[in-house]
Amino acid sequence: MEPVKVIISWQDNYGAHSKEVPGCIATHKTLEGVKVSYASALEYHLQGMREDGDKIPEKLQRIYTLEFELDTQALLKSLDGKLTRAALSRATGINERQLGHYLTGRVTPRPANRKKVVDGIHKLGEELLNVV
Repeated sequence: MEPVKVIISWQDNYGAHSKEVPGCIATHKTLEGVKVSYASALEYHLQGMREDGDKIPEKLQRIYTLEFELDTQALLKSLDGKLTRAALSRATGINERQLGHYLTGRVTPRPANRKKVVDGIHKLGEELLNVV
């Protein structure tokens, strides 16, 4: 079972697309909603490709799974209201204002800073798990 990598972004709502399946996109106001919407859109897209006689990518001709990856803006948006920027700032070493710029999309983080954000979220998660 090969995973199909699906990127989720945020721009006033969640949007999903995959470089492996050009032309298939989905949007929704919630993170879970966009995952469900993309899975449905992909099935509809593949059905249309079959009906039109288009070539379907090899990995989509077999059983596949969807592997969702959130870009930094979508990741921060999904945690907004659940995790303070101050806590994330302490865990990542990234200034709160800079985190705000990442959240709003004003600035796109370099890969090294994205890694800091992801590692900081994991660190906070581990700390919370160790409390009880």
